[in-house]
Amino acid sequence: MATAQVNGITIAYETSGSPLDPPVLLIMGLGMQLIAWPQDLVDGLVEQGYYVIRFDNRDIGLSTKFHQHKKPNLVWAYLKSLFGLKQTSGYTLHDMADDVAGLLDALGIAQAHVVGVSMGGMIAQIFASRFAGRALSLTSIMSTSGRRGLPGPSASARNALMRPLPHGATRKEVVDRSVETFRLIGSPSFPIPERTMRASIGRALDRSVSPDGMARQLLAIVASGDRTPLLRKIRCPALVIHGAADPLVPVACGIDTARAIPGARLEVIEGMGHDLPPQLIERLLALLDQHLRGNMTPELPPLTPHRAGSGTHH
Repeated sequence: MATAQVNGITIAYETSGSPLDPPVLLIMGLGMQLIAWPQDLVDGLVEQGYYVIRFDNRDIGLSTKFHQHKKPNLVWAYLKSLFGLKQTSGYTLHDMADDVAGLLDALGIAQAHVVGVSMGGMIAQIFASRFAGRALSLTSIMSTSGRRGLPGPSASARNALMRPLPHGATRKEVVDRSVETFRLIGSPSFPIPERTMRASIGRALDRSVSPDGMARQLLAIVASGDRTPLLRKIRCPALVIHGAADPLVPVACGIDTARAIPGARLEVIEGMGHDLPPQLIERLLALLDQHLRGNMTPELPPLTPHRAGSGTHH
């Protein structure tokens, strides 16, 4: 696994395709490693003529862990967030956006298309705003602006995310709990076969386990607050993709994100939850290729989202 020294830490990364092709940087979500990107999506982007870069965010995977910061009390952090109280964290999403810029520096890449899912979408948003000249385009998938007042996760999704594993849990218990969580937040119309899910979870466990890192990342999200002012400054082409059936980050969050970014295109996919199921990879590849090549239909006033497969536009 290749590594780069970035902002005083080590970032593990992997590249696919030719470095002579336009670079696409993929930013994964909360607690997820670079191997969480579906291989078919990565291979599809390479086949379309892109140089794909994946990496482990700080505190996850094979990148530097922030053990000097104790595991946060997420219940207390959640209660504070309900009342808008200031949160303190060891790092923020802005630091993670700096990691993105630093990784591109280490790779000698001046500009890149940035694609982020969930927390990765938040990081990509910050990067596109703060490093405006370096973002060729922004794609924010199943993410949010962080604006107060937006609907939050369903009670079951929130509980699944925050419920701790029993002390001394066996590997089978960890896998079983993960399957339960992914099934709960996943796409109801595009279920991932359990065997596939278990194999993916097993690969992640064999590569790295960092529950404290995931908790610190979650606190970083909460502490980073509302990104709406930053979103309004984004000038690169922007695509927002969101599942209509997302129980973790409701579709209203995607609609709000698109409305905050000047000229952003919104694609709402019916039956999609908070995952990247195999059945949607070709659809996502088509959207990404159209967007990255600058061939998206010009945006009209953001009143009604384009719903994938419906044949209607704004």
